[in-house]
Amino acid sequence: MVGDGDRKELTRRGDVLATKRREYDEDDVRVRPGKSSRPRTRTRPLHADAVDGFVIAVDRGRYTCVLPDPSPDAPLVTAMRARELGRKSVVVGDRVGLVGDTSGASGALARIVRIAERSSVLRRTADDDETTAEGRLERVVVANADQLVIVSALADPPPRTGFIDRCLVAAYDADIEPLLCLTKADLAGPEQVLGYYAELELPYVLIRPDSDLDALRDLLAGRVSVMVGHSGVGKSTLVNRLVPDADRAVGVVSAIGRGRHTSTSAVALRLLPRPGALRSGASAAATGWIVDTPGVRSFGLAHVSANSLLHGFPDLVEGTVDCPANCQHTADETDCALDAWVAAGKADARRLASYRRLLASRSGDGDAREPDQRNPGDPLAGS
Repeated sequence: MVGDGDRKELTRRGDVLATKRREYDEDDVRVRPGKSSRPRTRTRPLHADAVDGFVIAVDRGRYTCVLPDPSPDAPLVTAMRARELGRKSVVVGDRVGLVGDTSGASGALARIVRIAERSSVLRRTADDDETTAEGRLERVVVANADQLVIVSALADPPPRTGFIDRCLVAAYDADIEPLLCLTKADLAGPEQVLGYYAELELPYVLIRPDSDLDALRDLLAGRVSVMVGHSGVGKSTLVNRLVPDADRAVGVVSAIGRGRHTSTSAVALRLLPRPGALRSGASAAATGWIVDTPGVRSFGLAHVSANSLLHGFPDLVEGTVDCPANCQHTADETDCALDAWVAAGKADARRLASYRRLLASRSGDGDAREPDQRNPGDPLAGS
């Protein structure tokens, strides 16, 4: 039996003498086209038509953005992240490029195709212990912030200088300016807290229930400010007074001086100029943004290196010049020059104690001091 693909050699009478296997070449091969025959390319569209946007909220893969329109009635654009961004995260405060339907109409959906370079990134970890998965989990609080507003009550609950220290370190690490906002000034004076931070010359503002908030508004005008604070310090109440349409949930302080967490998600709120600001100067009239964050139980510093941690205490930096190489600046370092620096009156001993407490907390050792050695108004639970 001779196959169709075989070449036949015949005699004159038609008898088959031999067969030879036929040789195929590439012209005989037929390729069935796949689902997509268009070759893939690494070239991505430039999106020259993308419009600028500012992310003000993030919720389950949907990003609420505003366009660069100073009008308070500007539409809110809902967007999703384009696949071409890969694993890049988008957070509140990001400045992005938007394509698609940016009308803000109901049901409209745009795409985020570009994330502008961030001028600052405020980070925190939930825990200071680097040996745990939770301690290594780094969270971006907000991008492109200019100012960190640390809200602390002067009473009910008492001020927690340990928490304030952590926020200061995070602010210095992110290269944003801190602002101390002391609430409930009608219940207690600020002397103890301000004296504790006298060496830092921190800008501050005092808030009472009957305050008009003009001084605070002027400090927030034209800037992106992140507000952080323990529950119960009046942060949500303050935000509602600054932005009446914010409608942030407000809780109550329990009998033991602890508040409930009422804010559940970070959101950027437009701060309109205060009445009469146009007459007082252009800077005061500038529109700003307040990023209200959820109640924070801890402000972990596991993401901050030991060297960066020291720069959270600029009053101590110069004192390390005479320290030996690789000095860890802990109380166990007998040759650490910081003790002599404090003894000479060039820095507050409480600042050195706070710095060393953060070093111990960052390494998972906790506070080695006895309870009666801790600073007044600085309970370990709030550090």
